[in-house]
Amino acid sequence: MPDFIFVYHGGKVPTDPAEIEKVMGAWNAYYQGMGDKVVSGGGPVGMSSMVTAKGVAENGGANPVSGFTVVSADNKAEANKMAAGCPILSEGGAVEVAEILKM
Repeated sequence: MPDFIFVYHGGKVPTDPAEIEKVMGAWNAYYQGMGDKVVSGGGPVGMSSMVTAKGVAENGGANPVSGFTVVSADNKAEANKMAAGCPILSEGGAVEVAEILKM
């Protein structure tokens, strides 16, 4: 069964304790719903750097990564369906889905 990486873009980081609890509850339910298909829960990430031939930009690029997860799925269609349940979507974010190729 192939593995897929979910790369999260956007969303928002709550600051209110009640909102943090609500958001964390949604993410925990999401992961529990995927069960043993979660290979790595990953997590949120800090601001990324964009490294190009021209140098390093500390701005995360046009659409900065906000987190990631690695899952196992039968195919990309199943992985896309799993990503469609992600809580970040209700916060205006997006999930990029890509198969991790075996080399």
